[in-house]
Amino acid sequence: MLNKALWLLGLLLVAAVGYFAWWPVPIEPVAWQAPAAPGYVGVHAPNTRLAGLKMIDIGAEVGPEHMAIGRDGKLYAAVASGNILRMNPDGSAQQVFVNTGGRVLGFDFDAAGNLIAADAMKGLLSVTPDRRVSVLAERVGGDPIRYADAVVVAANGRMYFTDASTRFAPSQWGGTFEASVLDILEQQASGRVLEYDPATRATRIVARGLAFANGIALSRDEQTLFVNETGKYRVWKIGVGARDVDLSAGPVAGAAVVLLDNLPGYPDNLMRGLDGRIWLGFAKPRNPKIDDMAGKPWLRKVTLRLPRALWPVPKAYGHVIAFSEDGRVLADLQDPSGAYPETTAITETPERWYVQSLHAHGIGWLPRSP
Repeated sequence: MLNKALWLLGLLLVAAVGYFAWWPVPIEPVAWQAPAAPGYVGVHAPNTRLAGLKMIDIGAEVGPEHMAIGRDGKLYAAVASGNILRMNPDGSAQQVFVNTGGRVLGFDFDAAGNLIAADAMKGLLSVTPDRRVSVLAERVGGDPIRYADAVVVAANGRMYFTDASTRFAPSQWGGTFEASVLDILEQQASGRVLEYDPATRATRIVARGLAFANGIALSRDEQTLFVNETGKYRVWKIGVGARDVDLSAGPVAGAAVVLLDNLPGYPDNLMRGLDGRIWLGFAKPRNPKIDDMAGKPWLRKVTLRLPRALWPVPKAYGHVIAFSEDGRVLADLQDPSGAYPETTAITETPERWYVQSLHAHGIGWLPRSP
């Protein structure tokens, strides 16, 4: 009996080793050099300015990932169900404006009042004021747009948007959060920035080689794009005239430079605020275990073979900042308790700061400070 038990134990051990060493996983990770995490120091010193948010109830809806004020003065919010909610700025008179059938992660309004949406499942969409939905772009150069993430509309009508990952489409990998985890763990830097020109109905690549291309905003003169590279903790400045520049090896003279580097968390959305501010939210803080695996691709594969509960997902930590176009941090708001989960940016009006979130069950807000 003892020999049989030892034989079974040995068999189980071999099976376990085989599973953790060779079981197929969807990522093909590459090594990269993660910068030493700066921690919460200097302009990012710990504070509680984001704690105690006032809340707008949105019923059974979850994840007001992006919010903006429309030309009609209403507050619009994209949520996880695929709905885009419309309401008064105080949260009253709520209604479902439209359901795209996907997951809108970012939107803007064009000069005609159409809502231009980056839908992670559908591509770049236009929603007319009377709620007619059409697809503007779902491919670029014959290649599918797999993970439309954020969009901004220029005064000349051109639309700039991010395709966060060309490796992992949320429609195929369990949703937006799951696909983002795979892309960031892999570090293949397959994200890109795209431009759609409504005059010609053409879509082109502005820049590629980004480790999860996320939030996007325009400079005041509309000659520069600010783009979050979530997987490498930084914000880029990219010229709108750039044409298919590859940023995987770093800045490109005359086309793109890094504005904010080695940030304390994973940067998500970008939103133009008032008085020249640009708001940035951190969905999660840095995790030393993840940074330690940067140069160990094999270990990242092993991690995906663990039960999901054992993945090194960073803790909840509320954090948003505002910065100027030259990269000066103008405001830093934190809630170390993480009570309002996965803060992604702030939508600023003359009266309020609305705090965006991936998974919150309501819309958090604060009275706007000078």
